[in-house]
Amino acid sequence: MNLPAKYAKNTKKKSLLFFAFFACFAGQIFLASCSSNEQKPTSNMSAAREAKKERKELRDAIKKIEPFFQPMGKPEAYDWLGSHNEPGQTFDEYLDTDPTKPTKERQKIYVLPLGTFTPQQKKVIETASAYLSVFYDLPVEELPGKAIPQKLGAKDGRFNEYLKTRQVRTGFIMDSLLKPDLPKDAAALIAFTNEDLYPDETMSFVFGQASFADRVGVWSLRRLQMQADGQKFLQRTLKIAAHETGHMFSMWHCTKYECVMSGTNHIAETDRRPIDACPECMAKIAWLSDIEPATRYKNLAEFCRKNGLLKRSGRIRPQGRGFASVAEARTK
Repeated sequence: MNLPAKYAKNTKKKSLLFFAFFACFAGQIFLASCSSNEQKPTSNMSAAREAKKERKELRDAIKKIEPFFQPMGKPEAYDWLGSHNEPGQTFDEYLDTDPTKPTKERQKIYVLPLGTFTPQQKKVIETASAYLSVFYDLPVEELPGKAIPQKLGAKDGRFNEYLKTRQVRTGFIMDSLLKPDLPKDAAALIAFTNEDLYPDETMSFVFGQASFADRVGVWSLRRLQMQADGQKFLQRTLKIAAHETGHMFSMWHCTKYECVMSGTNHIAETDRRPIDACPECMAKIAWLSDIEPATRYKNLAEFCRKNGLLKRSGRIRPQGRGFASVAEARTK
């Protein structure tokens, strides 16, 4: 999972991811002005108190669910943090960045298919779209598919000798195919493709990439199906989809816990990650989506029950615990 370009630039010098709270006579003018001046501070103070209360409640929620999550351990060979020196991002640090979040005018996540897909892939994408809606508590709409041009410029495509397949530069997809068609009411636009992806000549591939500023991102199914049955393919896709969408809402890579927003360098590392956000990232999602954490966990637990995820994998929650257990802990 590649960090968006804006953040990557900041961290390269050092060496490398739910919603918001959100004409009269002179005497009459004077009186109206006095009234307005008296009311505005009261209104602002009230809003400030509400925001302060909300942040305190989310900080309390972080503490309540910490026991359910596994702290980030020492990187294994070839892991993301072994080669990327990243500071991570706490809930408070996230708020300090003035993050991108859904607004009254932009409250929908759009999903765009790029290319052709098998029936199994289409089903996985449909399930991933539903997961995004529950994960971020936002409506999701799939757009009509479009094709990636067969002929690409020298800087926008290359051939991967290992997979014997074409690779497409993520920047080309985001700048040329996604940004021009970004719907006005889009909180985020994420595309999926069967093409293998790379960000630049310094990296051999990425699972996906997204932009902080432009609200667009892309992920690839190409490597997610390698050595995977249907359930593993689904889980990998859910992780990449949630991860890249998180970047579009200004969430950096997580380094404190094993988290869906943690960076991954290879498919085995992706498999070790949970499909859920850690306590710090959960608070970011609850804040940007304006949803109660307990409600969000209950919705996620129900989604996993419907899709057979709670029975199949202990990685749904670190240490094998389900969303339902976290929801119960959050409400007491």
